[in-house]
Amino acid sequence: MTIIFELAVVVCLATILGVIARYFKQPLILAYIGTGVIIGLIQANRGGLIIGDKEAFQLFSQLGVMFLLFLIGLEMNYASIKIVGKPSIIIGLGQIIFTAFFGYIIAILLNFNHLHSIYIALALTFSSTIIVVKMLSDQKSLNSLYGKLSVGFLLVQDFVVILLLIILAGLEAGGGVALDHLLITFIIGFLFFSGMLILGRNIFPYLFHKIAESQELLFLASLAWIFGVVAMVELLEKTTGIRFSIEVAGFLAGLALANSSEHFQIANRIKPLRDFFILAFFVILGSSIIFYDFTGLGWSVLIFSLFVLIGNPLIVMIIMGLMRYRKRISFMAGTTVAQISEFSLVFAVMGYRLGHLSQEAVALIVGVAIITITSSTYLIVYSEKIYSFLAPYLSIFERKKTIKDIIFPDISKPIILIGGDRTGISIASKLIKEKLLIIDFNPEIIEKLTRAGYSCFYADIMDPLIFNDVNFNKAEMIISTNPNLEDNINLIMGMKLAGVKGKIILRARSGQDAQILYEKGADYVFVPLYSFGQYLGKILSEDPHLTKIKEMKEKDLAFMAQITQNE
Repeated sequence: MTIIFELAVVVCLATILGVIARYFKQPLILAYIGTGVIIGLIQANRGGLIIGDKEAFQLFSQLGVMFLLFLIGLEMNYASIKIVGKPSIIIGLGQIIFTAFFGYIIAILLNFNHLHSIYIALALTFSSTIIVVKMLSDQKSLNSLYGKLSVGFLLVQDFVVILLLIILAGLEAGGGVALDHLLITFIIGFLFFSGMLILGRNIFPYLFHKIAESQELLFLASLAWIFGVVAMVELLEKTTGIRFSIEVAGFLAGLALANSSEHFQIANRIKPLRDFFILAFFVILGSSIIFYDFTGLGWSVLIFSLFVLIGNPLIVMIIMGLMRYRKRISFMAGTTVAQISEFSLVFAVMGYRLGHLSQEAVALIVGVAIITITSSTYLIVYSEKIYSFLAPYLSIFERKKTIKDIIFPDISKPIILIGGDRTGISIASKLIKEKLLIIDFNPEIIEKLTRAGYSCFYADIMDPLIFNDVNFNKAEMIISTNPNLEDNINLIMGMKLAGVKGKIILRARSGQDAQILYEKGADYVFVPLYSFGQYLGKILSEDPHLTKIKEMKEKDLAFMAQITQNE
């Protein structure tokens, strides 16, 4: 069979399972993994019926991970690195140390020898950046504070596991671990990272702004840059023996473009490629499951899975609580480490090849991966509802004075605007700054608007404690630019419980959603598509000969230039 036929079967099967998953409101990742399981079962029984060209699918998998990490780097501009860099390192290293320690203790108590216990403990330490980023992206939470912190400390984990894999590769080659080799790796990695930051700050913003005059050329140039960095990494390995993975190359390529004003357009062009190629990664992961013997490992797999699902989030919550983060931020970030990584499986396989691990220990780690990846997917999807249920019991993880209280003082204004991104700043530009308070959950937006002279407050409107922190009762008008129907309904209900008397103006995606919000008590609901039509119709009726069109154009261009500069 040709690779095209094999790919067609995989995509069709994934689509069928995806439709079923969507019908039952389940995450698509489970459909992708399920596709792999079915393919693995068919191949085990009939021998290579579907995937014959495994190398091609491995390449697709690598490309999917590369594009995924590229998009992460694209979001990690200098403001976000400044905000989450140091905390991410502290949380990441702290979680690695404590998870490895307790994992080792549990493994010893389950009668594993010391070497096996060390490997198992380390394998439990690393969480899947790929799965977490995919889930956060689907939930549009990558730009939230907890999303940025999560990606930050997951990248710290990835850096540590890459170092461990380099060490194991040295052992596998029979050459031992050369300290000078590790030192050179650190130095080259630092220079590589620094070079990307320099290019991204001084050269690429200007270069890609010129290229962006053609959207097709912008897309092509972005791909050329990604594959160019990957080629540099491979050339570096051939000439020096220093190995950086294709995933790291993708991340660095994205980081270099993060400060360009065209990074939104680039991201929108690359996302379809990511979604297509990442399918291969999850299919391969699912198809590998059936080739392991889990006989007699039931209790051990269950205990370690519970440790990862419950213990890892608790460790992160304790560390973040000590760092004075609010309990909601700590909980949401904690849910992202409730599974083990694909790197854990690679780490275990390398240990097996070196003779350090038995096949039974490798099967144990694979079993934990199956359970935790599947379960944590639900944990992340339903994290808001789980938090709402557990919130009264999570105060133990929160100190009296939190980071949010220190950075963002409690203030009140006559007008409260929820959401300070593009729609929000357009509204804010027509309002009096002194009367306006902007609430947003994206720390970068908060920082930009604060620099522009606006009074800002970092918060997630889904956090019930928002009504304790912000005095909505003094507001004459509350405007939400969030188009999510459920969020806006919860906002209305929260305001009613808090006794808010101000006018409530909300945004909706459709006329049907607007009708529901009116029924719930909204004073006015704007639907951007309808509002634009009415606005343009009003202009045409008042000025049918368009005598003022040049003046309008100049005003719009000046406003757009101001917004772009702030971004």
